[in-house]
Amino acid sequence: MLTDLLGDAASDGEGPTGSVGPVSTTPTRVYAARLVGLPIFDPQGDQVGKVRDLVVALRSEVNQPRVLGVVAEVFGRRRIFVPMTRVTNIDSGQVYTTGLLNMRRFEQRSTETLVIGQLLDRTVTIRETGVTGTVYDVAMEQARNRDWVLSRVAVQEPAKGLRRRGQTHVVEWRDVEGLIGREEKQGATHLIAALNEMRPADAANMIHELPVERRAAVVAALDDERLADVLEELPDEDQVEILEHLDSERAADILEEMSPDDAADLIADLPPDTAAQLLELMAPDEAEDVRRLMSYAEHTAGAMMTRSR
Repeated sequence: MLTDLLGDAASDGEGPTGSVGPVSTTPTRVYAARLVGLPIFDPQGDQVGKVRDLVVALRSEVNQPRVLGVVAEVFGRRRIFVPMTRVTNIDSGQVYTTGLLNMRRFEQRSTETLVIGQLLDRTVTIRETGVTGTVYDVAMEQARNRDWVLSRVAVQEPAKGLRRRGQTHVVEWRDVEGLIGREEKQGATHLIAALNEMRPADAANMIHELPVERRAAVVAALDDERLADVLEELPDEDQVEILEHLDSERAADILEEMSPDDAADLIADLPPDTAAQLLELMAPDEAEDVRRLMSYAEHTAGAMMTRSR
């Protein structure tokens, strides 16, 4: 049995519909953003992982895309692919599988699209009304051939006047333009909202797997404190790459928000000139703590730089 997971977000009156059979005259819709973080159980009731995203094959803006499977995070923070043929049940709080899972690390193919990672925040237009907004959720349901497809798109208009949030619409997939193809300036508002619901380690794991353009948009939109928390959980190479793409002032602010030992480790991985510049831009007390910690590590660029001051 399936349960509609959107709640009261839709403006067209859609809401919880209760549990129904997998195929009915009114199939229950499962909304992707509400799936993220749900536990995945095997047939014995043991948790084997958590949902992180949906993988779909986008072919056109008319035909409903087929849902290929779920990106699951299993223990050890490994992300694997779970085909929809292995998903036996979804309800309001968990996902069940056959238990036969391939533990090979998930690698996205060029023909695949991540619903959370790549479709949220796309700018789209509703054909019938000409209304333009951003995608804040996408619904899937099971077709009569038992394939899962993306059936509806939740769109939010820009805020107007004194309203904090714009009007929302839930429309059929075929009624929306702008879902296919590359978008040069895709925002990250709704993806950020999903990431902010996660623990820093889980958010870091999702950011690590995002395409380069989406990762850059997310980093730009995260507030300094949250980005610092996430950076502490990322692999060293990701930390360096992200920090080097920030302007120097913001990079220094992020380092101040990090714990001194994590900041010291990260600065030690940077080129000496960059490290020196960021230390100069940091608040004196914060920079002094970092320099002191870096001095404990012998034969590093940071330690030699500290001794020379």
